[in-house]
Amino acid sequence: MKNNHFLSRFAGGLTSFLRSDASKFLAPALFLVIVFYVIPVGISAYMSFTPLKNWNIDRYATQFVGLENYWKLFYMVTHDPSMKAILLTTVVFVAVTLAVNVLGGLGLAIGTYFMSERAAGASQLLWLLPRMTPIAVYSLIWYYFFHPSNIGTINSVLMHLGLIDKPIDIGQGIIPWGPWSIIIFVNGLVGVSYGMIVFTSAISNIPKELVIAARVDGAGNWDITRKILVPLLKWHIIYVTTWQLLSLITTYDHIFLLVQWNLVNRDYGSTWSLYVYNTAFQAGETDQGLAAAAGVVLVLISAVLGLITLKLMGFERMIREPRGDI
Repeated sequence: MKNNHFLSRFAGGLTSFLRSDASKFLAPALFLVIVFYVIPVGISAYMSFTPLKNWNIDRYATQFVGLENYWKLFYMVTHDPSMKAILLTTVVFVAVTLAVNVLGGLGLAIGTYFMSERAAGASQLLWLLPRMTPIAVYSLIWYYFFHPSNIGTINSVLMHLGLIDKPIDIGQGIIPWGPWSIIIFVNGLVGVSYGMIVFTSAISNIPKELVIAARVDGAGNWDITRKILVPLLKWHIIYVTTWQLLSLITTYDHIFLLVQWNLVNRDYGSTWSLYVYNTAFQAGETDQGLAAAAGVVLVLISAVLGLITLKLMGFERMIREPRGDI
């Protein structure tokens, strides 16, 4: 009875939404979400129940193996050391890089707010360079920066200063901290610039009268940041945190190049999303059924983490209608 009541309420709400003006306003966005997200997820879910390999659709697409791919994936996670390393790398990469992106972007936005207009503009442009640089070029820069030979920037500087006698291999030799440090550093710079853009735009819309009044009362930069800027940025912090979380879970482009160029260890430098890509597309015998199962698991985890993030950050409480008349 409870399920029927829930379904009837859901159907009624959906019908009301489709008849409202909001549905017309959101129709283009809903169309894009359905075409580029819902349908691909549905296809991936279908593929995860098939033994599809080497993209041999004619042979495997109509065969069904039930949950075999999911059981295989579970067995690999619990018994294969390389899969355990990939899972651990994913958790560390997402958690640390998320903190760097959100706190770094917020710190840059607030820091440039208290600078002169010219200095702030120059600083923001400098931090935007990683986002404006093509992925291959950006990754190549850090490839030579961390290169484990005399041509590597770090090794060259350390050897010139006499701090080391021979080149060090950060991405392969210091397991697992070396690979983790490199992929977090490379992806963190890109994410910080995104957070900076959002937070800078939000701060520019805060009434200057609030800051001026605080200055008159003797407040310093720290007091203004803590009592005015950060409280008024709650919505934007929630947005950036949720967006960056979901983005980092599915990020693999920079990491793929660094792993392919053998700069970082393949196990402790690979994330779950990169594993999905390699399983489905890399040379050799590819397994699209297993990759699809791993992709579906990734989608489910992303959805759960996104909802948990919104819940913990009080999103539901913030969108409630205010009490009383306005």
